Parts: sequence; C-alpha cells; structure tokens
Amino acid sequence: HRVLLCEDIMSRDVISVDEHAPADQARHLLLDHNIRTLPVTDAEGGLVGVVGLRELTKATDAVRAVMSKAGTASPDTPAMSLLPVLTDGRSHAVVIVDAERRIIGLITQTDLLAAAARVHMADTTLAAA
Repeated sequence: HRVLLCEDIMSRDVISVDEHAPADQARHLLLDHNIRTLPVTDAEGGLVGVVGLRELTKATDAVRAVMSKAGTASPDTPAMSLLPVLTDGRSHAVVIVDAERRIIGLITQTDLLAAAARVHMADTTLAAA
C-alpha cells in the first residue's frame, strides 16, 4: 500500500470569505455551515489567512483585521505529516493550496483522525491475515 496524501483525504468543497468582507459575514458562514476554520482570500482568490469564531468574537472590522496565518500544504504532501500542526491546540484545519496559493481543499482534525483510523484498521486486518 502507498502513503496517504493530502489529496486523498481533503474536503474539496471549501467555503471561504474575502478579506474585505465584514466580520459579521464570516461569523454567519462559520455558524451556518458548522465549521471552525474559514479560509480568507484576496481579490484574485489566493489564500491570505484564516479566521475562526475566536478571532471574530468582538471583531467589528473587515475580516482582514482579525485573520491569522493559515497552515498550508500541497496536495502531494503526506497527510500524516499534518499531525503536528493539527494537534498543536490552536489549528483546526490545514488549507491545501496549489503553487499560486489558490485553495483546492481543506483537511480538518476530524479528516485526519478518520484517515488514521482507516489506515490503522487496514494494517490490523493485514497483520491478522
């Protein structure tokens, strides 16, 4: 079997918000879609950061004023290499980007945990055979 890559487990329908959008719009997107991390894009659609409810709690400005640096990876990055980022206590997702920093996917803690469980179960089944 081969190494599991980010492109194998990433969510492809990524909801994002423009950096100039009001904080209220970002709050609504997070709550309406029940997500924890919202990628923030520039006018060309490139990733410039991420925002979550914690940053938006008291924000009244545009999203750009409260966004933080995004954890990123490429589609061909081994998925398990995201483990340190997604277990740091601060990051809930890693944004998968192409060479121009356009968003092509997102991997959450839950995505990585589910993939690790599938790999573990497959390894356990092979070992028992």
